[in-house]
Amino acid sequence: MTTDDHQLARELADLAGERLLAVRADLHAQGVEGRDLKDAGDAASQELLAAALAERAPGDAVLSEEAADDHARLTAERVWIIDPLDGTREFSEVPRDDWAVHVALWQAGELLAGAVALPARGVTYGTDPSSLLDLPARPAGDPPLRLAVSRSRPPAFAEELGRTMGATTVPMGSAGVKAMSVLDGSSDAYVHAGGQYEWDSAAPVAVAAAHGLHTSRVDGSALVYNRENPWSPDLVVCRPEVAAELMAALATMDLG
Repeated sequence: MTTDDHQLARELADLAGERLLAVRADLHAQGVEGRDLKDAGDAASQELLAAALAERAPGDAVLSEEAADDHARLTAERVWIIDPLDGTREFSEVPRDDWAVHVALWQAGELLAGAVALPARGVTYGTDPSSLLDLPARPAGDPPLRLAVSRSRPPAFAEELGRTMGATTVPMGSAGVKAMSVLDGSSDAYVHAGGQYEWDSAAPVAVAAAHGLHTSRVDGSALVYNRENPWSPDLVVCRPEVAAELMAALATMDLG
C-alpha cells in the first residue's frame, strides 16, 4: 500500500460522485424518475469506475455490485471492492442526499484503503492519514445511544436494543451514510444484522477503522473480505467508548 492507494480511492469516489450528480440533475430535469433513474445512476457510475480502474490500476482485480463476479479475484494480490451507487432508492428520490459511492482496496486479507463519498452533501471520507478527522464528542450528560437505522426498513432488533440500552433510533438511507453518521457524530452506532454484500460495507469499514471506530461482526469477530461468496451476515460500526456495552447487549439478543 502507498499513499497513492488512499488518494486513488478518494479520487475515484469523487469522480463517480460528480458523474452521479450530473446524471441525476440532467435526467430529473427531463422527468426521469424511479427505476429508470436508479438504473441510469448505477450504469453511469459503474462505467466510470471500471474505466478508471482499468487505466489507473490495470493489474488489480475488481469486485463490484454492478459487474459480473470474476472469480480470478480470489487469487489476485489486490482487489478493489466497489459499490458505484449505494442507496439507489435515495438517489432516485430527488433531492435526498443520503446516498453514497464506495471504493475500497483489499490486499492479503486486509482492507488497506478506502473512501466513501456523499456527493449530494459535498463530503468524502477517506483513509489517507493526512485527512483523518477527530471524532466529535458525544452530547453532554451521558445521552441515550443513538442507533443509525434504515428509514424504510428499520430492523426489528432496534426496538429490543432500545429497551436494553435505552437507545434511540436515527433513520437514514444508504449503508455508507449510516456508517459515516458514526464518524460525523450524528449517531453512535450502526448495527446491521440482516445480511449485506461486501461492497455495501468494505469502504465504510475501511474508513471507519482508519478513524479509530470499532468495526466487527455482531459476535465481535473480525470482518472478512474477498471471499468466494461475498455475502456478509452482519456488521457493527460504533464509537469505541460504547463498543463494550453495545457488544454485551447484542450478545444477549436473538438477531436471526
